[in-house]
Amino acid sequence: MATIFGQIKDAIFGSEAEAAPATQAAPTAAAATPAPAAPVPASAQDVEARLRAIAAKKGAASNYDSSIVDLMKLLDLDSSLDNRKTLASELGYTGALDGSAEMNIWLHKAVMDSLSKRGG
Repeated sequence: MATIFGQIKDAIFGSEAEAAPATQAAPTAAAATPAPAAPVPASAQDVEARLRAIAAKKGAASNYDSSIVDLMKLLDLDSSLDNRKTLASELGYTGALDGSAEMNIWLHKAVMDSLSKRGG
């Protein structure tokens, strides 16, 4: 089962399956197997541009740039308190898992920072 953060990342950048190029032919026994590519960090501007494009495509007003709930809704993800609690645990939040403004603000910042660090 994918993590909540993984679902957010996939909704913005596409899943690994979508990102992997299809091979034309099976490699020969003599061909070397390439090493898997490491994630390339995405700039904050790249993340923001992708989110703007998603928001423009949907045509709905949203505060996704400051609200974790709106960000998750923009990406068609369950923004329930249970999912936000899971996301908070995934990202290392140590405060009360109560859906407070403090928790939600921390979550939004942590998601945006993690997207930029882990890349698409």
